[in-house]
Amino acid sequence: MNSENTPAKDKTRLSLFRNWTSLVGAVVAIGALFSFLFLFTLDAVAKFSNPYVSLLTYMLVPAFLIFGLVLIFGGLWWERRRRAHGSGPTSLKIDLSRPRDRRVMAAFLSGSVIFLLLSAVGSYNAFNFTESVTFCGETCHKVMKPELTTHDHGPHARVACVECHVGKGVSWFVKSKISGSYQLYSVAFHKYPTPIGTPIKNLRPARDTCEECHWPQSFVGNLDRTFNYFQSDASNSPYSIRLLLKIGGSDPTRGPVGGIHWHNLPGNDVEYVATDDARQKIPWVRVKDASGKVTVFKTKNFTNDVSRMELRTMDCMDCHNRPSHRYLSPEKAVNQAMSLKRIDPGIPWIKTNALFVLTQKYQTETEATNRIAALLTEKYPGDTRVQAAIPVMQQIYSENFFPEMKASWASYPDNVGHMIWPGCYRCHDGQHKTEDRKTTIKANDCNTCHTILAQGAGDELNKLAPAGQKFIHPGGDLDDNPVCNDCHNGGP
Repeated sequence: MNSENTPAKDKTRLSLFRNWTSLVGAVVAIGALFSFLFLFTLDAVAKFSNPYVSLLTYMLVPAFLIFGLVLIFGGLWWERRRRAHGSGPTSLKIDLSRPRDRRVMAAFLSGSVIFLLLSAVGSYNAFNFTESVTFCGETCHKVMKPELTTHDHGPHARVACVECHVGKGVSWFVKSKISGSYQLYSVAFHKYPTPIGTPIKNLRPARDTCEECHWPQSFVGNLDRTFNYFQSDASNSPYSIRLLLKIGGSDPTRGPVGGIHWHNLPGNDVEYVATDDARQKIPWVRVKDASGKVTVFKTKNFTNDVSRMELRTMDCMDCHNRPSHRYLSPEKAVNQAMSLKRIDPGIPWIKTNALFVLTQKYQTETEATNRIAALLTEKYPGDTRVQAAIPVMQQIYSENFFPEMKASWASYPDNVGHMIWPGCYRCHDGQHKTEDRKTTIKANDCNTCHTILAQGAGDELNKLAPAGQKFIHPGGDLDDNPVCNDCHNGGP
């Protein structure tokens, strides 16, 4: 008896799935499964593992798969409930000899094929979108606006975020997934800090990122640079410095070995200990040269046991720590705008007043835009030159100040140079000494890294000194061991 009834029961159970709701659910589930396998394969073979692909692969696509399964079993439940109320089985039958059934079948098959094709194309485009700067910068618009804006105006505007922020290899694959998951959690539950911290400890070594495009051995010789400044006096007195930056190199077949890039010469290992997360305080440095000689420099009061501290080997990122997200200080931005005549240097006290309006405390960008215009109009009523300068200052603000995220030049130390942040002076301050009192390069040894060709204004800039000249500070004489950032902070 059981052997006779079992096939009938199985046939009845199977017939429960023969309804349009379950069939649609099956198509959705198949499409979701295909998308999952497709995205998983792309993520596995990609050069860089993108943590945001996980959002699609392991969260969004499974949601569609679950939705398809819900439709399948929801249709089954509904069909079973309908039959329990005496409606009786009505198995889904398609008779292709009937025009209506042919139309329904054609519509269903066409819709299924289109859905599966869209799933494939959509999955591929979604994968590419998560690799884009637009996705990284605009998906979380408020949170990432400072990073997106500075990236778009920086030297790496055409380099995708994942090229630097996501690693390759198993260990970096895992780190990127963990980091990406935490970022999603932070944004979803408003746990992110303001300003967003620099991912110093989460970035790959420079040899895996910077050196994918930049070859250190190819940097040789000197760079000729002119820096234009305007003083904070009534006439905005100009003062320019033309100098050579001794970049140097590390390949003797291409040019002289030495210069600033001495730190990365083959055979030279520079290790240091930092006592703060931003790596601005470096009390201990150990240098090993090509001959194997080891020299330790440390500050007077540093007595810690370095074996219990994190020891870092210096690389490109220790100086070029803001390669893609540079916030111009108001002083640098205004000097630049004035040297390009975007702000008329002939406006009395414009340098001082420009710095003042840019560095006031504003709650929103809209408030800043309105207040900059109002303050300058009040200060210079009826001056058409100022009215032309106001949009320039508003642009400077919108590209470098983000009050909602509390992000500006003051939030992020920039270690290239030594004007408003310690930079080079973290080690070369004259205070790091060996046991025999030998010091690192002192802060006032300007011509060690530069050759000042000309300085001043007007005709003085035409009198070049190829051998270099002593730096003349426009604000008056300095002491024997000046540190620029003791006075210069990038603002008023």
